[in-house]
Amino acid sequence: MSNSTSTAILLGYTNSFKMLNMSYMDSRVPPTVSIKSKKPLFSGITDGTLSLLAPVAAYWLFSGLFHLIDTFKLAEKYRIHPSKEVESRNKVSRLGVLVQVLIQHVIQTVTGLVMVYFDPEPVTGFENYQLWSWRQALPKWIPNYVIYLGYQYGISLLKLLIGFFIIDSWQFWLHYTMHMNKTLYKKFHAHHHRLYVPYAYGALYNNPMEGFFLDTLGSGIAAMVTRLTHVEQTILYTFATMKTVDDHCGYALPWDPFQWLFPNNAVYHDIHHQSFGIKSNFSQPFFTLWDTICNTKFPQFKEYEKKQRRVTVDRYKRFLSEREFDRQKKLKLLSKKMS
Repeated sequence: MSNSTSTAILLGYTNSFKMLNMSYMDSRVPPTVSIKSKKPLFSGITDGTLSLLAPVAAYWLFSGLFHLIDTFKLAEKYRIHPSKEVESRNKVSRLGVLVQVLIQHVIQTVTGLVMVYFDPEPVTGFENYQLWSWRQALPKWIPNYVIYLGYQYGISLLKLLIGFFIIDSWQFWLHYTMHMNKTLYKKFHAHHHRLYVPYAYGALYNNPMEGFFLDTLGSGIAAMVTRLTHVEQTILYTFATMKTVDDHCGYALPWDPFQWLFPNNAVYHDIHHQSFGIKSNFSQPFFTLWDTICNTKFPQFKEYEKKQRRVTVDRYKRFLSEREFDRQKKLKLLSKKMS
């Protein structure tokens, strides 16, 4: 970005802040508080309803995009597994996956409706008083617009990041427990692992009970602990949904922002779906923190990850090819010994 462009953007932001009336922040008299109902983000739909519909819509639109890529073979170079493996290795039909995911979305939506029903009505009219209070409490050298940005966006960003951590922690430990306990694995989690070769709209293919506790309840707890507003819930739920779809998409696309921003990407999670990696790479959906702390990362990729920003599809395909070659070699040697 050129210096002239940067200057123009900075001036644009500065002029925007000048248009905001922040004089009340420097007054000795606090602004009046006039509480009233908050208008929804979009007319005709409440923010609470939006927080439930947006992630479901995002799931099918985003997974539908990958389904089109599958159908018309638009990115075969970046496909993790050959398309024929989807039918030959998976133990459930696409129709079975579709039905199960729809059931999951019904459970998710009904649970959300209950939560929204008990949520207090969103109100507004107190924001100026809060900003004035911050101005009085903070050092004078901090500009008013910095306080404004921190209040309007910084708090939301912090709450969302904490929400990411709560979801990651909840899902890791529940996921890990279901793998370590044979009864829980056979009764619940083995359902999801019928997809040896994941694809996008199979991301939420789970036993309904597991889906409720792992995804729905985990996200709900994150929202309640951080006291997210309905708009913030919409962002968290939709982002987490799209990230989960991306993790199961079956592609390592070079232009995919999810796979560049997060170390926990489609290749990382694909390892967990393979028989050789099923006891590793438990982290989902955002970061690999708990795998790092618990030393459960797939060992043969640890050194590679230190040198590269991410595990690429070319590297992973080479690894799978070498592994299959070694397996065939061992089978031939065993066959000779037995003959």
